Amino acid sequence: MTVGSAVHTTGLPTVEISGEPVMTPDRQGLLLAELVAFMTKDTPSVQHVLDLAEPHLRAIAGLTAATVFELDSETGMMTATAQLGEPGRRDQMTAGKVFRTPAGGKPVVSGEQMAIRLRIGGQTVGVLLLTGGALDQLRPEIVSTMALHFATTLQGLSAEKQRQFVAHSSATIRDLFEQGMTLGNVETAAELLAGSFATAFRTEHAGMHLVDGEGRIRYVHGVGFTSDAKREMVHGLLGQKASDSPVWRAVAESGEPLLVGDVSTTKTRQGGFVHQIGVKSFIAIPLMSAGGPVGLVVCGDSSGLREWNSRDRILAQQLAVEGALIIDSARMRQASQVHVEELTHQAFHDSLTGLPNRKHLLDRAEQAVEIAYSTGTRVSLLLLDLNGFKQVNDTVGHHAGDVLLQSVGKRLQGTVRRPDLVARLGGDEFAVLLTADPDEAASVAAGERICEILREPFEIEGQEVRIGASIGVAVCPQHATEFGALMRSADAAMYEAKRNGGGVRVADL
Repeated sequence: MTVGSAVHTTGLPTVEISGEPVMTPDRQGLLLAELVAFMTKDTPSVQHVLDLAEPHLRAIAGLTAATVFELDSETGMMTATAQLGEPGRRDQMTAGKVFRTPAGGKPVVSGEQMAIRLRIGGQTVGVLLLTGGALDQLRPEIVSTMALHFATTLQGLSAEKQRQFVAHSSATIRDLFEQGMTLGNVETAAELLAGSFATAFRTEHAGMHLVDGEGRIRYVHGVGFTSDAKREMVHGLLGQKASDSPVWRAVAESGEPLLVGDVSTTKTRQGGFVHQIGVKSFIAIPLMSAGGPVGLVVCGDSSGLREWNSRDRILAQQLAVEGALIIDSARMRQASQVHVEELTHQAFHDSLTGLPNRKHLLDRAEQAVEIAYSTGTRVSLLLLDLNGFKQVNDTVGHHAGDVLLQSVGKRLQGTVRRPDLVARLGGDEFAVLLTADPDEAASVAAGERICEILREPFEIEGQEVRIGASIGVAVCPQHATEFGALMRSADAAMYEAKRNGGGVRVADL
């Protein structure tokens, strides 16, 4: 007899068939043999192990139902990971009784149920709950060996889940960092977070909002929404106080993610993300900066309930930190860009009228002259000095003079078309650069339109003010082939016009 056959036949009762004694099978020995053979193959699922044991347990102990609970070492929660038969309403409570006994103690028997602690390496990884009418027929060594097999399987699967989790979370954080730390505005960063978080948790939907310093919602974005639902949600949330949401209050106060497996068990905002997309379970992740909460991301499923675990919580905590860094960084880059744009604008624009200044005109005109000279087209420069401006300053006041200059700038901008340029050179002097290949006649006509529009009265602080203009015109390349000479020609023509009482004067050849 081989060793393998001995496992199946030791201590077997016998019966006689046709006068010959025949051994009946030892189901408990068969169960162990099959488990050993099964476990030497690839790591099975817990359900596979339970399915393998089920016919033997039914024959040995009258098994009617069985559940394997996996223990989350982080939270102490038990989750059914494999099942046979109809579960009972008190199964989890019965299984939990095993934790009231010593770690190496006997299984807990309650009526027709037996709760077996699953331990390996000095660590409890789960509970096996059996329901049957003859559980006392199970030999202790069978129970302990079977428990070890289930524990080994749970541990192996847990290690694989942990490996996958580390790989998934590391890849998620790395990709989020690589994409997010270069974004230049908050809106783009928010869209990235909503999409990345939904992918990270593999949820059907994600919604997020950002708040201002007063706690009001200033930006809303969603993933997995219909267009109508997204539009309605944005309309309903913008400008609202974030603190009106129970979910916001919960995460803002704790600074920790909120994991909800069944939305019916928690309070949510009417018209918020949860109501808009009809999620049945969700995870809410606060974005916390040094000054407090800046936003909230909610990821959830509308197709069914979901059991969140400790790995989900850990990933949510990691994403909360990374998300807040990305939002803060995007805000700083955006503010820096705005500051640079403001400085650039100040460097090239007049602070009083907002028009381009002399430096802007020089840069733009030099380019225009080069292009005109190389392409055989023309550029025209009109220099303008106001007639009667000093009298306005002397009689109405310098503030009125400033208002008048601003009004003149607006009227001048209204007389030209893009890409022509109106600039203030200083005091009451302005310039108009015409770039659409104007000849002398077109340039003079533009100057006459300007004179006409400036003759119309201005209302300054309740008083009617009238002024005029003296305009000098110079055309490139007719009067000069480089901008410095063109400007001197236009300037000489302007002063000639001013000595003659105003109007338009063309530069001398």
